[in-house]
Amino acid sequence: RERGWHLQGSPLSLQVLAYNRHTFATVSQRLLITVIPAPGGDPPYQGEFLVGNRNVEELLPEAVQEMFLQASAGVWERADLQVINITSALDRGGRVPLPIEGRKEGVYVKVGSHSPFSPCLVSATSPQSRFRCSLGQQPLASCYDTFAPHFSIRWCNLTLLQVWPSPTTPGPVWGSGVLEEDGDFQPPTEVPPQDLLPGFLVTLLVPLVVALLLCLLLGHLMCCRREGV
Repeated sequence: RERGWHLQGSPLSLQVLAYNRHTFATVSQRLLITVIPAPGGDPPYQGEFLVGNRNVEELLPEAVQEMFLQASAGVWERADLQVINITSALDRGGRVPLPIEGRKEGVYVKVGSHSPFSPCLVSATSPQSRFRCSLGQQPLASCYDTFAPHFSIRWCNLTLLQVWPSPTTPGPVWGSGVLEEDGDFQPPTEVPPQDLLPGFLVTLLVPLVVALLLCLLLGHLMCCRREGV
């Protein structure tokens, strides 16, 4: 978890809390991470795959990520791929798997590239493919699934994004702070005085009148409505 904000290039303090899913033992560790921008900028073409036969900790080792990038390069038909984000399916509303048959929780892996998507990926996210997914069928894919057998991809959950850098707006231009010789200071327009007395009287008198009426009503019920009076 991360608290507060930080400047780019300054150390970022992260507190990592982990637990053992078998013994439920927890351990905490604080990490200092320096965030620096990517050399070539963020990749504009990003694809997010749902890996159904893995847990999130199984995708964290660098060797497994390299294997996943090689499999992604087979369907993306590009080699300049990089892993952007790894998220457990439980954080996206997924259900905890039953402890039978070695079922996994599922992992979302986002991969980015500076090259456009391949026709295979585009066809897998086409309206025709989405329609087939709504019928419980596999989407259209014109390429060989290079993820198998190590990674079981849920192709109906494939998401393709094109992220373009937002234009930066120029900031304010600061002057020297010294008024020029011929410049005249123009004060802000004066606000006409407002009469606050009516509002004050309404705010003060209305609760007092209501309280007085309640007191009279309560006194009438307690004193004049007694038995024999």
